[in-house]
Amino acid sequence: MDKDSQGLLDSSLMASGTASRSEDEESLAGQKRASSQALGPIPKRRSSSRFIKRKKFDDELVESSLAKSSTRVKGASGVESGRCSGSEPSSSEKKKVSKTPSTPVPPSPAPTPGLAKRVKKSKQPLQVTKDLGRWKPADDLLLINAVLQTNDLTSVHLGVKFSCRFTLREVQERWYALLYDPVISKLACQAMRQLHPEAIAAIQSKALFSKAEEQLLSKVGSTSQPTLETFQDLLHRHPDAFYLARTAKALQAHWQLMKQYYLLEDQTVQPLPKGDQVLNFSDAEDLIDDSKLKDMRDEVLEHELTVADRRQKREIRQLEQELHKWQVLVDSITGMSSPDFDNQTLAVLRGRMVRYLMRSREITLGRATKDNQIDVDLSLEGPAWKISRKQGVIKLKNNGDFFIANEGRRPIYIDGRPVLCGSKWRLSNNSVVEIASLRFVFLINQDLIALIRAEAAKITPQ
Repeated sequence: MDKDSQGLLDSSLMASGTASRSEDEESLAGQKRASSQALGPIPKRRSSSRFIKRKKFDDELVESSLAKSSTRVKGASGVESGRCSGSEPSSSEKKKVSKTPSTPVPPSPAPTPGLAKRVKKSKQPLQVTKDLGRWKPADDLLLINAVLQTNDLTSVHLGVKFSCRFTLREVQERWYALLYDPVISKLACQAMRQLHPEAIAAIQSKALFSKAEEQLLSKVGSTSQPTLETFQDLLHRHPDAFYLARTAKALQAHWQLMKQYYLLEDQTVQPLPKGDQVLNFSDAEDLIDDSKLKDMRDEVLEHELTVADRRQKREIRQLEQELHKWQVLVDSITGMSSPDFDNQTLAVLRGRMVRYLMRSREITLGRATKDNQIDVDLSLEGPAWKISRKQGVIKLKNNGDFFIANEGRRPIYIDGRPVLCGSKWRLSNNSVVEIASLRFVFLINQDLIALIRAEAAKITPQ
């Protein structure tokens, strides 16, 4: 009985201890609740969840606005469902709902049509910059200068040499893009500003001639022999009409080209014969009797040529032995600049494609073959199948005059005058030589010819 009573006493003591502890805990919790109700809710400190605070770009603003709208819709639907159920949300639920808009929500995988349009618009400038690679800044500057000079895109397409072979449609599209596309025009202007001044000067020197400039140049007579001072005076008298990069040499070269194609005011082009059938040049030539065209040889001229050949025989032999390849040098013409003479060049026969430097007193013109080697091979300039193998001879006399003698079947035209077979004609500076539809300009080195005339004047009295 004593043991049973002792066990009951221990169990009652343990139960009373646990009950007292629970009463103490409830009293402490009640005190805390009373203090919290007296002080009110403790405000929490707000902080940004981003690592670095920076301005948002357009794409990020769109995405964040979409994310906020989606979270707001979700929160509103949750609150309405709770209110419809008839139970009011607790304080913890209110806190969760208030915190949801600040937390970043990833965008939905299926983008809205507005977002897709925004992304496509942002990719368009990249595509434009990719397409600008074919048009160089030099091409844009050439195009702008040429259009300002001619006001004709067809003339620009035919007359300007770009870095690539652009079609007329591509030239038109590029010009319209430079005018009306703000992105392309801005990029092109930035690229043109970065060009080197020497590159800009080289591009400006290749600008096409306007109609006003050609009209002023056409007033210079074809029979006159204008010098650089003449064209310099023309530049000073008409500064507004000519392009800012024009020089006297450029004007002289273009005037020679206009003279070569009979574009001057005092030059006339013979009209075609009227009729149903127009004779071909070869057919008309076949109808001509060659025996009637031959004139009597001039004995005085032959005697003078023979004497001159005897005096210069040793010099010619020496040139043939030592400088056989240097009698006539052929250079390709890369621009419109006039040829520069050196101490050994007597004259230059200048064409569209090549120029022939005359460095001996006598040269032969014609068409070179395997069996026939000549000094000036006219086939390098263009089609020469109508030219004789030995078409003519250009000689320099002791008095400094150049003569051309026709030894071929077809006539040679000097400034529009025909020189038939067996005849000769005096060549002057800037004379236009036409042989079977191939046109050349004969230019004389005036300084070297003046020295030759002075030496001939000293030798003649002796």
